[in-house]
Amino acid sequence: MEMSSLPLNLKTTFPDRGGGCLKLPPFSGFFLRHPVTASTSYQSSGCKAGWGGFCVKASSADFSRRRQQKKVSIARPKDSAPKGFAPKLPVRASSKNTSKKKASVKKGDSLTPTVSEIPGDGNKQTLDVNVNIDDDNHGVKSNRGEETGDVSTVDEDVIVLKSREGISYNGDVGIVNDSEERTLDYAEIDENVQEKSEETSTASDDRISEEASRLLRLELEQNLRRQEIERIAEENLSQGTKMFVYPPVVKPGQDIEVYLNKSLSTLSDEPDILIMGAFNDWRWKSFTIRMNRTHLKGDWWFCEVHVHKEAYKLDFVFFNGQDVYDNNDGKDFCISVEGGMDALAFDDFLLEEKRKELEKLAKEQAERERQAEEQRRIEAEKAAEEADRSQARVEVETRRETLLPHVKKVVKSIDNVWCIEPTEFKGKDLVRLYYNGGSGPLAQAKEIWIHGGHNNWKDGLSIVERLVKSVLKGGDWWYADVVVPDRALVLDWVFADGPPQNAVVYDNNQLQDFHAIVPIAALDEQYWAEEEQLIYRKLQEDRKLREETIRAKAAKTAKMKAETKEKTLKTFLLSQKHIVFTEPLDVQAGSIVTVFYNPSNTNLNGKPEVWFRCSFNRWSHRIGPLPPQRMLPADNGTHVKASVKVPLDAYMMDFVFSETESGGVFDNKFGMDYHIPVFGGIVKEPPLHIIHIAVEMAPIAKVGGLGDVVTSLSRAVQDLNHNVDIILPKYDCLNLSNVKDFQFHKNYFWGGTEIKVWHGNVEGLSVYFLEPQNGFFWVGCVYGRANDAERFGFFCHAALEFLHQYGFHPDIIHCHDWSSAPVAWLFKDSYTEYGLSKARVVFTIHNLEFGANFIAKALACADKATTVSPTYAREVAGNPAVASNHHKFHGIINGIDPDIWDPDNDNFIPVPYTSENVVEGKRAAKEALQQKLGLETADLPLVGVITRLTHQKGIHLIKHAIWRTLERGGQVVLLGSAPDPRIQNDFVNLANQLHSSHNGQARFCLAYDEPLSHLIYAGADFILVPSIFEPCGLTQLVAMRYGSIPVVRKTGGLYDTVFDVDNDRDRAQAQGLEPNGFSFDGADAGGVDYALNRAISAWYDGRDWFNSLCKRVMEQDWSWNRPALDYLELYHAARKLL
Repeated sequence: MEMSSLPLNLKTTFPDRGGGCLKLPPFSGFFLRHPVTASTSYQSSGCKAGWGGFCVKASSADFSRRRQQKKVSIARPKDSAPKGFAPKLPVRASSKNTSKKKASVKKGDSLTPTVSEIPGDGNKQTLDVNVNIDDDNHGVKSNRGEETGDVSTVDEDVIVLKSREGISYNGDVGIVNDSEERTLDYAEIDENVQEKSEETSTASDDRISEEASRLLRLELEQNLRRQEIERIAEENLSQGTKMFVYPPVVKPGQDIEVYLNKSLSTLSDEPDILIMGAFNDWRWKSFTIRMNRTHLKGDWWFCEVHVHKEAYKLDFVFFNGQDVYDNNDGKDFCISVEGGMDALAFDDFLLEEKRKELEKLAKEQAERERQAEEQRRIEAEKAAEEADRSQARVEVETRRETLLPHVKKVVKSIDNVWCIEPTEFKGKDLVRLYYNGGSGPLAQAKEIWIHGGHNNWKDGLSIVERLVKSVLKGGDWWYADVVVPDRALVLDWVFADGPPQNAVVYDNNQLQDFHAIVPIAALDEQYWAEEEQLIYRKLQEDRKLREETIRAKAAKTAKMKAETKEKTLKTFLLSQKHIVFTEPLDVQAGSIVTVFYNPSNTNLNGKPEVWFRCSFNRWSHRIGPLPPQRMLPADNGTHVKASVKVPLDAYMMDFVFSETESGGVFDNKFGMDYHIPVFGGIVKEPPLHIIHIAVEMAPIAKVGGLGDVVTSLSRAVQDLNHNVDIILPKYDCLNLSNVKDFQFHKNYFWGGTEIKVWHGNVEGLSVYFLEPQNGFFWVGCVYGRANDAERFGFFCHAALEFLHQYGFHPDIIHCHDWSSAPVAWLFKDSYTEYGLSKARVVFTIHNLEFGANFIAKALACADKATTVSPTYAREVAGNPAVASNHHKFHGIINGIDPDIWDPDNDNFIPVPYTSENVVEGKRAAKEALQQKLGLETADLPLVGVITRLTHQKGIHLIKHAIWRTLERGGQVVLLGSAPDPRIQNDFVNLANQLHSSHNGQARFCLAYDEPLSHLIYAGADFILVPSIFEPCGLTQLVAMRYGSIPVVRKTGGLYDTVFDVDNDRDRAQAQGLEPNGFSFDGADAGGVDYALNRAISAWYDGRDWFNSLCKRVMEQDWSWNRPALDYLELYHAARKLL
């Protein structure tokens, strides 16, 4: 029977779907009456064998012959789909230019499917299937005679296709059967080059029956699915609903079909329709897919969308590919995804993805830096090698110029004085050198030694031998057997009555030394070329050794700094353990942390309930404050506890405590809140911008401790990844040698004068120098002018004007002492409303003895105020300047700069040392100090005093301590000067008295000497600081850095940093420390004796214990690591006032 044919062209790109290399897309509806073309692109790399171009041909002729052949079956790979099954296929799109007839395959039809390769892309495959279809039929008949849209099989033969590379097809393709249940049971594979076929054993009848039953079930399911889609489409059309998805319940990881009724859409007149969407509120995996028309009644268009496993929501709109949209009346379309992540879980997933990306970027950046560093190293090595070679050439030329004239004057022997046997010799030969001892000043010597070298002593002393009496020559002849140095042209020597360390009498040929030529030596151009090469190699070896030593020391220093910083952070976290602590101590992002709180030590003591109120990132985290938690009793008595999950994007954990869920009484750490740093998060704390306005800065304009604080605090905060600038007057007495990249920046006008602005870097800090042209700072000094208040007031106003005119927007403006106190009130009065409203003012009192009125006014206007130690803050709390603003006043201990005060890298001491070799290092320093000052070189307790000689420093106590130390058999070294001439003269007289009566035990140096101060810190056993009051004090901190034990009076910062070994163990442990010195109360001789006597007795009675104490204090961190953390907390507390 003749059949008219309708070509069906199906192009499908084969994606990599895991185990198999070929899967046809599922069919969910029925074949339309129009020719269908489907095309999908997918880059495949997973198929091991790949797909070449090949053709699948099936002929309907000679069925009887084929049915006689054995049925074939080829084993498929593990986990591949079953053989011969017809999978689910989606409802296919229609084309505009199509026939209205359905397609079916009848007995005797010519069926020719062809699989061919897409030209130009070896990784993409296209399946072209050309089927001649009878126009009169509307579907494909199943073996039950039903009209279906599925390609199905009967229960006879199963056909398996295989590629030329031998990879088994996974079976995900149906078998086309005719209406009389006759099967196309033969397949021929044509790879465009040759045809192959392979027979295997016939499957059992039971297996065939089972396969056929399964395929029938699938066919039924597809029919039901098609009917359900048609039903849903009709319902939506009748209700006027223009969009639906199938399946109706969307789950993650599945493919869904999105349907749009074009006739109900704003796109009804558009020829093309596309869907544009993404997942999870448009935050994940965006896509754009072209939609195709379906057979469904009502002008329905559809496309397939894969729902990602991370999805909880699908968001999309429809558009025409250009500028016409259907966005659901501005609300967009959205479909909920059931059974997967929720929004919070997806946030965590995104954060984890970001963390992975950041790790990848960090590794890439580290690799780029490593490569750049390696390139720099190669270039530096190349330059150094060239420098070494140049130096070698210079040295050879110098030797040549000095040695050649020398060689011409050299002899082989001197009669009756010395001779060498044999007379002919060369380098590396053993010769015997004879010397007539009676010919010179060694006639009475009992021993004679030769001290020799070669080539005009170029390598120093290289020959040392003791001579013996010569029996052969008799008389007073002596000899020594000597190996001639290699490459020697001339031998140089003297004779002495002992070895180099013990010789007293020399015969040095009347200051000319003795010289002998090496007879067999080639003094030619080759010799000098070889000398140059030897010098070059030696220079290289020495340089590389130096560089390695420097690298090793730098690495050691960096490691020690990192370890110290880590240890200090843990101490910081444990410093409030009596109130609050966490488990684990190091809070990690993404983990669960338990907070333990002891209300008995706070204002919540006795409250029946305690509620925990927490958030993250300085209360600014995206999830906001967490719901309050009622804290539960902990196992350790008075503590209560609460647990919380830390987000991956947290860098700080913030919390307070309250008596009820709604609030009531709070413990918020006196307005500072509790904060715990979070480690390992993917988000870093945003940097603050801090600007210091000050009149001192070390080392370029240092008068006192204020200059040290400005520089060291700024460096420490900058090391914590914040941005710091300093504004300073440009004094004409500035030490510009310590300013890098100093240059004119810009100028502006204010206060009736031009102000020039300069910029430079000091100790790694950005510094702006203001130079008003009215001459206020061209006076040759920092302080000491009658108009200091006017000068510094002008500077403060000019600094704020500079920030305003040039658009600075700092977070914190930090001003210091009376000299920059005007910044606080000028800012509040004139600049908060003019562009600087973001800033908050922090004011620090370094010494309340000066400018009390200015300080009081600044305290009133500042947002937060500090002084330089907690105890000093308590001591001055009653001062009228402070009392009314005590609520904003905090004490933060100062630190020292560990780079300036570093005994392991100190050029002013003889032996570098750390806590590991503190005993050896301090012993060497003590001996050097004793020798330098003319003290008795003896192992005695040595007390050092380094101070300004003022009444504040307790000069009457210093005098008493000097006499007490001498009475105990110790030594005293005092370094300092007095601004008061009367005090200075008093100490000059005392120095003269002691130098006369205790010359070997006491020495005063009554002028400032920086190198000597380093040597005293290192060489002293004790440093005495008996101040009457001391806001902070740095002397005791430097002393401990160098392993010297502080002996102090209990006041101000001395009390906060020195913990008595006998009395302060508990107080030290509360700070995470161990006792570290000796202290006393009162301001009389008895107090000094109490501390000093215990200290000296400990030195005499327990040297091992004392040495361990020196090691202990060296390992304590008194740098700016901890104070910088405290200042950052204060800065953030000030910003909370916004």
